[in-house]
Amino acid sequence: MFDINIYKSRREALCKSLNEGLILFYGNNPVPMNYPSNTLRFRQDSNFLYYCGLDFPSLNMVLNADTGKTILFGDDLSTDDIVWEGKRVSIEEMATMSGIDQSFSSSQLLDFISSRKNNIHYLPYYREDQKAFLNMIFNEKIIPSRELIRAVIAQRSIKKKEEIQEIESALEVTSEMHKIAMRSSGEGVKEQMVVGKMEGYALSHGRRLAYPSIFTVNGEILHNNFYLNTMKKDQLVLNDTGAESANHYASDITRTFPVNGKFNAMQSQIYNIVYEMQQAALKFCKPGKSFKEAHLKASSIAVEGLKSIGLMRGDSDEAVNNGAHALFFPHGLGHMLGLDVHDMEGLGEDLVGYEEENNRSDQFGLAYLRLSKKLESGFVITVEPGIYFIPQLIDEWSSKRKLEEFINYNEIKKFIGFGGIRIEDNVHITEKGNDILGPEIPKRISEIEAVMSGYA
Repeated sequence: MFDINIYKSRREALCKSLNEGLILFYGNNPVPMNYPSNTLRFRQDSNFLYYCGLDFPSLNMVLNADTGKTILFGDDLSTDDIVWEGKRVSIEEMATMSGIDQSFSSSQLLDFISSRKNNIHYLPYYREDQKAFLNMIFNEKIIPSRELIRAVIAQRSIKKKEEIQEIESALEVTSEMHKIAMRSSGEGVKEQMVVGKMEGYALSHGRRLAYPSIFTVNGEILHNNFYLNTMKKDQLVLNDTGAESANHYASDITRTFPVNGKFNAMQSQIYNIVYEMQQAALKFCKPGKSFKEAHLKASSIAVEGLKSIGLMRGDSDEAVNNGAHALFFPHGLGHMLGLDVHDMEGLGEDLVGYEEENNRSDQFGLAYLRLSKKLESGFVITVEPGIYFIPQLIDEWSSKRKLEEFINYNEIKKFIGFGGIRIEDNVHITEKGNDILGPEIPKRISEIEAVMSGYA
């Protein structure tokens, strides 16, 4: 947990932004994996963590925006519970730890909320037990508070010093995980062996993963969690892996490297284009610039690079305007990062990533841009351009001769089976521009090859 005053000041600021009513934050309950007593590893709700830091299951919290007072609801463990789970601090002690004014048993929450249900703010649910609880109160008329959603997003979007330190701490572990992956990969090695080593390193340092690792020789599959492939010498490996900090702040890093430790000519060509896409985008990552501008700049660099090797043609601006680059770069440039790897997206992706007047595009590729709005000092974001050769997508576009004035389909055939390349870093927007967080993780071709050869 952070210092008690951090949680108290967060709650005070939230109450001031709403002025009146009750604010309900539900903590998470244990979730059965395959039968009731065999549960998934517990992860506390991120909004609950943000406002009180209590990392225990089956808690709820109510803030009174009129008075600024806070109540914690939960139950102390029974003797039977202690036999199986061991002792833990009491509910009263938890309240003290977080600077919460009062504590009551869980059985009192329903009556407390029901008597005031006409003036209560709550966030969108994402678990069935949350839905069931809200149904008991509101008789299936569940309407999350848009006012509360916007207030939480505004507050959580600006990362304070202690939050930056947490992300940096997560990145210390993540950096080593990526180096382990580079050193452990090679011809004949199964993906799952490398994933196991990375996850083992995180666990040995008391950390968990911020999300399931994407580690694959089939890098053209954007969110690939299949680890049973055996690596071949001419393949590329895409490794998108990040650890959490002790206080559950996420990191999110992607590196792409050759199985045999040396990039061939074709791999180097594409890799250097992606690298230049990221470098160009980073120059746009500063206060007052929209992230959409950075995305479009990365897209234009992709077109220019792909033109230079004969895969695209025509006017670059027109190609980007028509979405021709999305055949190779079908996702957005990045997203917010914090207590969630896609920070706060449970509150509504468009509400987090877009201004009200900045509507999401329906163009393929651009439609997947999670973050579009103007950047502000204090934001932490990912910047993760990529180029992929997706056989199904290429077949579909080529059969329709889609945007063939910009795409050389005959040349693309040579890249079927290539996979994909993505480079991702975590970036803190500062008053003067941006800082790439964490230790340097090998990114240039020479750096990656040095690590894989044992010289770094």
